[in-house]
Amino acid sequence: MAAEANLEGGRLKEGGLKEDDLRGRILRRFAGSQPLHELADWRLLGVDAERSQRLQRHFPADPVAAAVLVPLVDRPEGLTVLLTQRASQMTRHAAQISFPGGRLDPSDADVASAALREAQEEIGLDPSHVRVFGYLPDHLVISGYRVTPVLSLVTPPFSLTLNPAEVAEVFEVPVSHVFDPGNHKARLRRVGDEDMLLYDITWQGQNIWGATAGMLLTFVRMVQENA
Repeated sequence: MAAEANLEGGRLKEGGLKEDDLRGRILRRFAGSQPLHELADWRLLGVDAERSQRLQRHFPADPVAAAVLVPLVDRPEGLTVLLTQRASQMTRHAAQISFPGGRLDPSDADVASAALREAQEEIGLDPSHVRVFGYLPDHLVISGYRVTPVLSLVTPPFSLTLNPAEVAEVFEVPVSHVFDPGNHKARLRRVGDEDMLLYDITWQGQNIWGATAGMLLTFVRMVQENA
């Protein structure tokens, strides 16, 4: 069944898809994609490119380069996305839901290397279980970072060892749940001098919001727009 793209701010509507169809569409959409670092490509808060451009004035003008790994676990019953809850003692974004990642180090060969390194440091994810297959456009975050989301397939079985200084827990959310507009909850939030309807994603008592929700909604939008 073809997907219906209906964009309301950050909300996206998806027609019903079988898990295998969704997996195939995701892999085809991002095959051969490269990081998009140009200013015109930057995204934020899960909104489209045009609104992202308008809102950039509310964000730091010279953001620090960073990368996150978007780990899609390739389970027989369907893809899941692996997320972390940050430790409560963190100075930035404490206890928030996030992807493993951080700023680029001089030793990192590229953004994919940085994302894989951070995932290994934060949650003990062995890179031998991970295959990078694409990238989302860079996302601005209010804390002053320009984050490249690195899309990857993670092959189970794998074990994780959490760094308690950075991560309190990890959990998986079915990708089909992320695509379901019934799980996108509208919130009125202040962005600079504008009040905006943005969308969170809920899952079993967890509320995924902010930059992480924005990256996931951009991910969904890009798959839908390519339908």
